[in-house]
Amino acid sequence: MTTAPERTADRYPTRGTSEVLIAREDPVVWSEPGTPGPMTATDLSAFERDGFLVLDELLAPGELPALQAELERLTTSDEVKADPRSIVEPKSNEIRSVFEVHKLSEVFAKVASDPRVVGRARQILGSDVYIHQSRINVKPGFGASGFYWHSDFETWHAEDGLAGMRTVSLSIALTENYAFNGSLMLMPGSHKTYLGCEGATPKDNYKRSLQMQDAGIPSNEALVRLSEQYGIGQWTGKAGSAVWFDCNTMHGSGDNITPYPRSNIFFVFNSVENEAVEPFAAPVRRPEYIGARDFTPVR
Repeated sequence: MTTAPERTADRYPTRGTSEVLIAREDPVVWSEPGTPGPMTATDLSAFERDGFLVLDELLAPGELPALQAELERLTTSDEVKADPRSIVEPKSNEIRSVFEVHKLSEVFAKVASDPRVVGRARQILGSDVYIHQSRINVKPGFGASGFYWHSDFETWHAEDGLAGMRTVSLSIALTENYAFNGSLMLMPGSHKTYLGCEGATPKDNYKRSLQMQDAGIPSNEALVRLSEQYGIGQWTGKAGSAVWFDCNTMHGSGDNITPYPRSNIFFVFNSVENEAVEPFAAPVRRPEYIGARDFTPVR
């Protein structure tokens, strides 16, 4: 007689009958002190404390034109727009996000494997890493919609099957991120509190949530509590600047009603020791271009 495989323990319940607020169980920085890499001890300490770290210049000005040209190519291509990996704005029908860009673009693949990038990811996560998700986020101006407050880990745990908080995101500005054009807001320290959301996950929720979030949304009461405890910070910076942020940091961004576009390249690195299993709170996995099942380390 065969037995079913043992189910991975769920330490972070979500999408149930009530909201859950519990302390984080996992480390924030996984590497041992003194591990060599691009991040200093001060950098890692700030990341541990706040759940994010801003770099004023990750990429030099001379590196940007090629990346900006590649952004233009992808976001104006009819072929890319028709690809299921592209998400369009509900009103304007313009591209909002393009997923799996490290496979669509050699230019962006080189950024993901750059030692300045993957080296920092390895330092934070204390192991080799693979790309769980990559995308370009585009807010062209004059009404591009924002992303409501959320923890990425809650979604990746519920719908992609990431068991632990051993995942880090990097957002690199390809256009200037002003305080007024829909830039990223983060709650410093919120990564140490896990918020499990109320309500079940609809089948194929990703088809709607990537345009307008529905499941996995914190209550107003929880957001008030978190903001009173942690406050709200904002990442602004010139093209080439970047922010690293922990998978459980509460964050969001507003609409861009200005004439100034805001476009970023976004990589999610997950530890090879935290490979995705079956979803913890969804009937089916999301597509692999959103939540990878290829765990090959970035080299």
